[in-house]
Amino acid sequence: MKNLGALMKQAQEMQQKMGEMQERLTEIEVDGSSGAGMVSVTLTGKSDMKRIKIDPSLLQADEAEVLEDLIVAATNDARARLETKTQDEMSQLTGGLNLPPGFKLPF
Repeated sequence: MKNLGALMKQAQEMQQKMGEMQERLTEIEVDGSSGAGMVSVTLTGKSDMKRIKIDPSLLQADEAEVLEDLIVAATNDARARLETKTQDEMSQLTGGLNLPPGFKLPF
């Protein structure tokens, strides 16, 4: 029974840490860019776009398609960086647990 009690305590600690991590995610901001920095996008930890910056040279009628592509690329770059940042946070949280490969939190 001691193992069950220790497991329950560990689960409660994990739940508390998950809540703390979710709170920290609201404070995280990640930048992504494309076109050698001509377009940059800032996402929050919840994947909400907070800001977009566009180099004025791209604001020409004949550059619309290029601009659209750069916005998509910058957003995807920011999402990839956010995913990495989130995984880093999760690995710090689960550092003491021996989770099976491929096991993802939150459940």
